[in-house]
Amino acid sequence: MISTLQKLIARLPIDPYLLLLIGTVGLAALLPAQGSGKVIADAAVSVAVALLFFLYGARLSPQAVWSGLANWRLQGLTFASTFILFPLIGLALQATLRPFLPHDLLVGMLYLCLLPSTVQSSIAFTSIARGNVPAALCSASVSNLLGVVITPLLVSLLLPGSSVGFSTKALEDIGMQILLPFVVGQAARPLIGDWLLRHRTLTSVVDRGSVLLVVYAAFSAGMVAGVWSQLSVWDLAVVLGLCLLVLALVIGATTWASRRFGFDIPDEIAIVFCGSKKSMAGGLPMATILFPGHAVGMIVLPLMLFHQAQLFVCATLARRYGARDQRATAMPGKALSA
Repeated sequence: MISTLQKLIARLPIDPYLLLLIGTVGLAALLPAQGSGKVIADAAVSVAVALLFFLYGARLSPQAVWSGLANWRLQGLTFASTFILFPLIGLALQATLRPFLPHDLLVGMLYLCLLPSTVQSSIAFTSIARGNVPAALCSASVSNLLGVVITPLLVSLLLPGSSVGFSTKALEDIGMQILLPFVVGQAARPLIGDWLLRHRTLTSVVDRGSVLLVVYAAFSAGMVAGVWSQLSVWDLAVVLGLCLLVLALVIGATTWASRRFGFDIPDEIAIVFCGSKKSMAGGLPMATILFPGHAVGMIVLPLMLFHQAQLFVCATLARRYGARDQRATAMPGKALSA
């Protein structure tokens, strides 16, 4: 019976992890964490996030960082996409859609645009597409490290009227929950780094499990506060459409810029996949720190929708890149054949 169910799920045209996310949201709707349950859920989230970033630090090779940093043109273009192009798009959307969407959803759309890139999916898709994997590893990792400081600063600068954003307390919390575990992981890397690379399932379980815990805690808070009654199907459809629009704009812009500045196709692939992603694993826990007392569940909803959209779109794009003729890798700036 279980084997049949697993085969059925494998055949579905949907990421099984998306089913888990949907199930987690449903669980939060039926059995939201409140009272002592909320205290336990919040503590579990803090532990899971700290463990996640400890494992990130223990797996990341310092040599890979320095090697990738040497390609400063690629890193600069990816950085510009992540922390300049995305925020400009977010500001434009906020100014345009202010009369049409609830305030917290607008805050969520802009917050989405201020986050760093992903790590795992950026590297995975770059590998599938036969791109520059070391550069992608460095770019995504450095983006996450810089995002610990840059994202709170951008929130403070671009959301000054929302009573949220950067504060000394927020920086301390981020440092304790994210940056400190990462540094400790780097220190422990000589002892456990090789073992972790041989047991990738552990980091995958912690990565995905921490996201599920954060989603449950965030959506539970939204249920208890009654924020979901304020949303309509139209609101959800509009946000999903906006996420797809943002993703299309950034993929188009990074592809054009890569070819305009003469990058070869492997570098173009790293730029497109690292420059078009936003990290749900880092964005969700950071939101709980940066938006205390707010409807975090509604604020992170655009991020959750964008995360799923980027997985589906980039999976298709990676397969298209990967199917290109081998000779294309030596033809910088050339468009991919259809």
